[in-house]
Amino acid sequence: MVAENVAPTVREARRGDIEVIVEFNSALARETEELTLDAGVVKAGVRAVLDNPGRGVYYVAGLDDHVAGVLLLTFEWSDWRNGEYLWIQSVYVRPQYRRQGIFRALYEHVRQLSKSDGRCGLRLYAEAHNETAIATYEKLGMCHYGYHVYETTDTLRNGD
Repeated sequence: MVAENVAPTVREARRGDIEVIVEFNSALARETEELTLDAGVVKAGVRAVLDNPGRGVYYVAGLDDHVAGVLLLTFEWSDWRNGEYLWIQSVYVRPQYRRQGIFRALYEHVRQLSKSDGRCGLRLYAEAHNETAIATYEKLGMCHYGYHVYETTDTLRNGD
């Protein structure tokens, strides 16, 4: 546990954070979808984001000089609104740091970014049965607008 009233710090991730982001992404897949990810593929994917900010930006939140949580912010152009949505993805908070304001700090940080020029707002998707995450998002004022996410899996690499 951490000391009470200690605010998490949020910063843009750096190359030195690759290993912890890979660890967090792998843990997220296990916890939410019971998937085991190929660490090499995940590491290459994280590195691809860090090497090309047009793909997205990782933010990390720290407490006690440790990375306690992470999220990935990606971008979606809306021709309907002539602006950009920011998508929150790959959210993970270490179990020992949960319910201590880590996600809230990350969320508030990227929420401020979503208010800048040309931005339409924030979006995210949640696994349908992840009631804890859904309750957290709703508590922060996010709403479900009735969309469903569809995808194809025929183009995934490595037989995933």
